[in-house]
Amino acid sequence: MEHSSIFLAGQELRKEGLQLADTTVKQATGSKEMELVYSIRTKVFIEEQQVPKDLEMDEWEEKSVHFLAWLEDVPVGTCRLRFLDHDTGKAERVAVLKEYRKTGAGTKLMQALETFARQKGAKKILLYAQVSALPFYEKLGYTAFGTPFEDAGILHMRMEKNL
Repeated sequence: MEHSSIFLAGQELRKEGLQLADTTVKQATGSKEMELVYSIRTKVFIEEQQVPKDLEMDEWEEKSVHFLAWLEDVPVGTCRLRFLDHDTGKAERVAVLKEYRKTGAGTKLMQALETFARQKGAKKILLYAQVSALPFYEKLGYTAFGTPFEDAGILHMRMEKNL
């Protein structure tokens, strides 16, 4: 399968010691880019975290703005932005391939999502963070609120950030 070679190429790049300082984030627009988005999410959520496919892929796919993080020609992460109303965007499906976590790719994805949302008039970003990812989002200025809840068998917490 084509995607397997992409992930293997990413692992080879990692072994050569390349860093993600040069990670770029772009909006995913075409069908090829969307295949990469779904491939990353499948690897992270369905294969690694055992989220059922019918919960991972939902009715908001076509109504959301999707982003891809790239290291040169290797896709390493993705996220999507869905507008709840004119003032509120919701960050969803934030996923970075395991071998590229803690490298800055997730931060760059979130910064791109926030910039896009701000340019479209959003005043706030809402997200449902996996509890294990709370420190990551807190470093980006998000504040947790409410009580923890389970989604797809994983404990989550509501978070928000004013833009």
